[in-house]
Amino acid sequence: MARLSLVAAGLLAALPLTACLSPARDFHGYIADEVQPIDIKPGEDTRSTVLAQLGSPSTEGLFDTNVWFYYSDIQERFAFYRPKVVERSIVAIRFSEDDAVDEVVRYSVTDGQIVSYASRETPTRGRELGFWEQIFGTVGAVRLPNTDERTPDNPTGRR
Repeated sequence: MARLSLVAAGLLAALPLTACLSPARDFHGYIADEVQPIDIKPGEDTRSTVLAQLGSPSTEGLFDTNVWFYYSDIQERFAFYRPKVVERSIVAIRFSEDDAVDEVVRYSVTDGQIVSYASRETPTRGRELGFWEQIFGTVGAVRLPNTDERTPDNPTGRR
């Protein structure tokens, strides 16, 4: 009986630690209220009806302002680890010249591409100091303490 109560007390003490096993979820971007962005019908809806149903887009196309994007993603984070995107939805709505919806395209996490950045460094102007120049470079450059003496270059004595 004592052994059973000891096991029960151990399980009860370990119960708060189970909170670390469930991830913290963060929602980012556009969150639909009633109408999902994918529910927009090409040919039927216009720019004004999309704006009335979905609200302002997350962003507009950079080179083509006739494309609206609605972004949303869900990130999970366990304890102190970096967050991981578990679900991403990007809906692109393209409008024709007469402001009617021309196309609705949905992208997910699997449609993304990894962009590799150039690891080159841009050189700076000036000269580069070596190790010993950095250490002993200020050895002869001692500045005299500030004084209020009048000199020919400074007749008022102010600095």
